[in-house]
Amino acid sequence: MTLDIEDPGSVVTPFRLGTRGSDLARWQANTVAAAVRHASGRDCELVVITTTGDRLTEVSVSTVGGKRMFVKEIEQALTRGDIDLAVHSAKDMPADLPDGLTIAAVLPREDPRDAVVLSVGATPAPDLSMLELVAAQGRAPRIGSGSVRRVAQLRRLLPTAQFHLVRGNVGTRLRKLDDGGYDLLILAAAGLKRLGFADRISATIDVAACVPAPGQGIIAIETRADDQETLVALAPVNDPAASAALTAERAVVRALGGSCQVPIGAFADTRDNRLHLRAVVASLDGSQILRREASHPLASAHALGAAVAEGLLEDGAGPMLQAAQDSAAQDTGDGRQETGAT
Repeated sequence: MTLDIEDPGSVVTPFRLGTRGSDLARWQANTVAAAVRHASGRDCELVVITTTGDRLTEVSVSTVGGKRMFVKEIEQALTRGDIDLAVHSAKDMPADLPDGLTIAAVLPREDPRDAVVLSVGATPAPDLSMLELVAAQGRAPRIGSGSVRRVAQLRRLLPTAQFHLVRGNVGTRLRKLDDGGYDLLILAAAGLKRLGFADRISATIDVAACVPAPGQGIIAIETRADDQETLVALAPVNDPAASAALTAERAVVRALGGSCQVPIGAFADTRDNRLHLRAVVASLDGSQILRREASHPLASAHALGAAVAEGLLEDGAGPMLQAAQDSAAQDTGDGRQETGAT
């Protein structure tokens, strides 16, 4: 009789996938795990890691130094080897990664636009534009937002609106809205759609009116740059169009020296086999807005982002960015010019 004895060395261990613990983060992690399983046949074990941003939900980002607020602890675990890969909302990632880490793959981009969300009892108005919809809420609507980028751009369009800080995950923000804390919210359409809240979107804001955050709508997979096994497994998962767009958008932020604490928008898309990029730098009060657009071949994504950023600096973006950084450093947490995770 022959006994089949399994070789212990042949057992394929699952990838350890680091993620935040919010519903949206878990959705993203499970989506990545499914993609990795489909591409490589290898399972992923989710490792939930609490970040500084998850713990400090009631304070302004700038008062605690928000640059790596939603990724730091996860990246530390990745560097230590406690996890094999990390899943992030790309817009939460600073432009400069820690030494030894790399973005190995990104998934296809979801809707990159910002969305207007009214309270659950509001009358639907599908035929109204974003501006008409907001105007219908009164002369000085209370708008909840977690992003200095959104506020700076929308203040120019909505000069009488009252903008207020809103922190917390998507469900928490919607509850605050429905409980009467705000007249409307501005949130990323991607997060709402991924969590099954697409029906809560009352209007979307065209990217020309409010340029999205760099990486908005993109799920990024980060790993160690020398981990060839993981890099090979992730290669088939990568979406080339989303990867090129993210490269260009992050190049803008890197060249400008920006972070989520300053009003920078950048959005790239592919048209006619070329990558088109638009970027914006705004003053915090929205009184000054600089815009640049350009297009390059798909293979020149980084050069495209650097060129657009150089144009913005030539137009005077430097002093505006410095003023925003100075304001963030002096912030007293009044809730009007802050950023968040969604």
